[in-house]
Amino acid sequence: MSDVTLPASLQGVEPVKAIRTPATLNYIYSAGRASSHFLHRVAEKRLVGQRCPACRKVYVPPRGSCPTDGVAMDEEVELGHSGTITSFCVVNVPFMGTLMEIPYTSALILLDGSDIPIMHLIQEVAVTDVHSGMRVEAVWVPDEEVGPTLESIKYFRPTGEPDADFATYKDNV
Repeated sequence: MSDVTLPASLQGVEPVKAIRTPATLNYIYSAGRASSHFLHRVAEKRLVGQRCPACRKVYVPPRGSCPTDGVAMDEEVELGHSGTITSFCVVNVPFMGTLMEIPYTSALILLDGSDIPIMHLIQEVAVTDVHSGMRVEAVWVPDEEVGPTLESIKYFRPTGEPDADFATYKDNV
């Protein structure tokens, strides 16, 4: 802004850096058949994926068709509630609307039986101790709060098992 000349009435006035104004966005989301089925299983405290008949990869959440092969997927695969952290991020910067205490860890978790990781929170462990290969398990909200949403899983926590061998998750790093 050094090459911009301000009118005399604005000389010495502090520049505007941000404006807060109420904003709303109303929308309707339709999860679709595969995602709806997945979310209804979550409401039963079950995690399921779908296996591609061509490449044999298990996708979670299910997509209905394989993004690689473009073929329909209808084979349901029951997945475990445990998995392996493939990568993670420690969040140190607060943002508007955050409910988490800073710092916290968000991680990609390769659920047992799946070929594609899901993102979720890691708790009950110091952020400095979270690492790739760590074995974790789902912690569910109380039964009366469980519904068709991934928020039914409160977070994942360490299982205490030995770390997974890198070869078992190297394709998901």
